[in-house]
Order: sequence, then structure tokens, then C-alpha cells
Amino acid sequence: MRRKFIAGNWKMNKTVPEAVEFARELVPSVKQYTKSDILICVPYTALVPVADQVKGTNVKLGAQNMHFEDSGAFTAEISAPMLESSGCQYVIIGHSERRQYFGETNDILNKKMLKVVDTNLLPIYCVGEVLEQRKAGDTEKVVEKQIREGLAGISATDMKKVTIAYEPVWAIGTGETATPEQAEEVHIHIRKVVADIYDKNTADALRIQYGGSVKPGNAEELLKKEDIDGALIGGASLKVDSFKEIIKIADQL
Repeated sequence: MRRKFIAGNWKMNKTVPEAVEFARELVPSVKQYTKSDILICVPYTALVPVADQVKGTNVKLGAQNMHFEDSGAFTAEISAPMLESSGCQYVIIGHSERRQYFGETNDILNKKMLKVVDTNLLPIYCVGEVLEQRKAGDTEKVVEKQIREGLAGISATDMKKVTIAYEPVWAIGTGETATPEQAEEVHIHIRKVVADIYDKNTADALRIQYGGSVKPGNAEELLKKEDIDGALIGGASLKVDSFKEIIKIADQL
């Protein structure tokens, strides 16, 4: 039985005081929800102060990106050792905005994945198609390519550390959401691809989140699907009330 995994991706939002206040309010309000894993992925500037707020609680801390080198002349980048020393436990790799706006390719993301599984950090690897690819009927082909190329060289043992997030790009920040049936269809395909690369046990153990305009109003019908193991939440994770409500829904399923 896979535990539900509810993660908030704050993107480029919240100052340090705002982040600390959010964490202070969130922690006591979700302490009773122990059937799901809870994560907030905050801006780099807020990592250390938020780590102090969530330490010893059921709320985990994550970052939104990292470089594939430990150190060096990479101005404005951040490394896995830096994230670990900041109190991070998770890191998002390959969010569609990184692919779309910053030119991150499957090859670059593969380097990041190979690095992160060699650390104590746990990766959330994002895959998903743009609207044109869905309209062309290429969703499964695109997602499979992202998985095979992005996870190349990752061992079955290291796959136990990995969460995959399916985020149809056309549903991120648009208010549009894949129907539960559309999302489940792609989640099933992802599990089949992983089974083909590794084995059925690895695929069955893999947690796959859905991301794309998840909110309290649609969370239950999405999370009820057999192969949807959680959510990677953007806008609805910026307010304690809406994020808490999705956590509550997941915990009761």
C-alpha cells in the first residue's frame, strides 16, 4: 500500500517572514494527519528558517531545483550539499517551468538525477506534455521519453528513493485540470514504463503524484484513483487553509 504524498511547490513566492509564518501556522494544523507524507518546497532563501520551524514534525522540507555538481564556478546555482546542510530532505527535479523557461533537457535532468540519488536527498522527478503534444496524441510517447532519458543509469535500488510527478504542462497555473480519468491513464502508463525498465515490484512501489491546478475542490476525485498516489501542488499550497484541506482529504482516503 503506497502512502499518499502531498507536496507544495511554492515556486518564486513568499519572503522569509512570510514563509516562517506559513510554517508556524501549518505545522500544528496538520499534526493529526499521519497517514500521508507532507512536504513543502520553498525558495532557497527560506530553507534554513523554515527548516527550524518544521524540524521534528510530520512536515518535510524540500527545494525546487539543484545543480548536478557539488561546487564550482556556477554563479547563482545551488548544490546538493548546500541543500542537505540547509535541512532539506527532498528536491524537485525537472519541473516543467525549468524545462520550458530555462532550457533544461532530459540530458541535463539525468545528470541531476544521477547526482541526487547519490546523496541523502529524495528526488521528485517531473514529467508531462504540452498542449500541442496532447492534441497530437503524443502524451504517452513524450512522457516515456522523459522517463527513459531522465532516469537512465538509475539503479532499481536507487529508484526506491524516487517519486515521479506527472504534470500536464497545459494544466499548470491555467486553472485547467486533467480529468481524473486522463490523469489515471498517464499514471498507469508511467507505471508500465517503469516496470519495463526495471520490474513490476519497482513499478508497484513507485509513488506517482499528479500536478496541475490541484485544489480542494478536485483533490478527492483525483486522489481516489488507484495509481494517483499524491499531488504536487502549486497555487493551492500558498495558503494554509487550502493546502491543509488537501492534506485532510488525502489522509481520509
